[in-house]
Amino acid sequence: MGLVLQIRRDLVDAIVEHARRDHPDEACGVIAGPDDGTDRPERFIPMVNAARSPTFYEFDSGDLLKLYREMDARDEKPVVIYHSHTATEAYPSRTDIKLAQEPFAHYVLVSTREPDTYEFRSYRIVDGEVTEEEVEIVDAYPTADTGGRDAADAR
Repeated sequence: MGLVLQIRRDLVDAIVEHARRDHPDEACGVIAGPDDGTDRPERFIPMVNAARSPTFYEFDSGDLLKLYREMDARDEKPVVIYHSHTATEAYPSRTDIKLAQEPFAHYVLVSTREPDTYEFRSYRIVDGEVTEEEVEIVDAYPTADTGGRDAADAR
């Protein structure tokens, strides 16, 4: 079975826009989704890079604790954990791999090293093992998964 991240175009745009806005520092954040086995990213949550660094990102521990409590209360999980690379390709660094603690999350990297284009790639990182996966960008998720609501209405 090939690994695939299916993600809405508006969420891709939001990640890229956040990465551009924080450039030259790395941007980071989470897209939460229902904890129901659908693996569907829904709620865009840009975070502050506590390291404020062009070569490293770090979630603020207080913000992260608050986020996990909020996701827990909403019956969500982190479906996508994203950050940007500002001067290198969109591939996890040794530090990124070491910090990856969510075996079921999609680790998305966006490279903003080129001012007019970007590189958007997704990985699974489990026990230090990096596997790149296909990214399928869709305008909306299939409605069968959303209880009859269109994905755009579910926000």
